[in-house]
Amino acid sequence: MPPQPDVSSFWGMRPRTLILFFAPLIAFSVLARLLPSDLIAVAALTAAVMVLIAELTSRPIWPLKLLGTCLLMLFALIAVLGFTLGRGGDSWLATWGGAGIGLAVGLVILVLIPVTPFTEPFAREATPRAYWSSPAFLKVNRLVSTGWGVAIFAAGLSRVTAATVSQNTSRRGFEVLLGLIVPVTILLAALKFSHSSYRSIQ
Repeated sequence: MPPQPDVSSFWGMRPRTLILFFAPLIAFSVLARLLPSDLIAVAALTAAVMVLIAELTSRPIWPLKLLGTCLLMLFALIAVLGFTLGRGGDSWLATWGGAGIGLAVGLVILVLIPVTPFTEPFAREATPRAYWSSPAFLKVNRLVSTGWGVAIFAAGLSRVTAATVSQNTSRRGFEVLLGLIVPVTILLAALKFSHSSYRSIQ
C-alpha cells in the first residue's frame, strides 16, 4: 500500500498564489461596477495583465495553471468585445459581464474537474512528487475544486441577481446584500471548506 501524503503540508500549498489568481476576478468585478461602462475593456485588460503577473510569479511557470489560462481567455474576449462594440454593447458588458463572470469561471472549474482539478497545480507546489498520484491527493483536490466551483458559481449567481435587482429598483440595500455581502460570505466559506478538507485526510 503506497504511503499516504503528509497533508499537513498541503495547506502550505501557498494560498497566496491561489489568491493571486482570484484577485483578477475580484478586480474585474469591482472595476466593471465602478468605472464608466465605456471603460469595460480597460477593466478586462487590467484583469488579464493581473493574470499574467500571477502566472509569471508562480512556480513552476510552465506548464501554465489551467485556471489562469481560462481566466486569461475570458478577460481577453471581454477586452476585445469592449474595444470593438459600441456604447450599448459596453453598457451591457459592464452590467452583465462584471456580474456574470463568476458564473463562467465556476462552470469552467466544474467542467474541468474530470480532466484536472484546478487546485492540483497549487497543491503540487508544496507536495512531494511521489504523492501526486496518490488516491488521497487526487481525491481531496477533486473535492476542494468542486467546492470552489460551486462557490464561485453561487457567488456569480448572487451578483447577477443583484444586477437584475438594481435594474428594477433604486433601493441599494438588496444590491449591497446580494452583490457584496453574500458573495464574500460564500467565498470565505469556500476558503474554510478547503482548509478543513485538506486537514481531514491527515
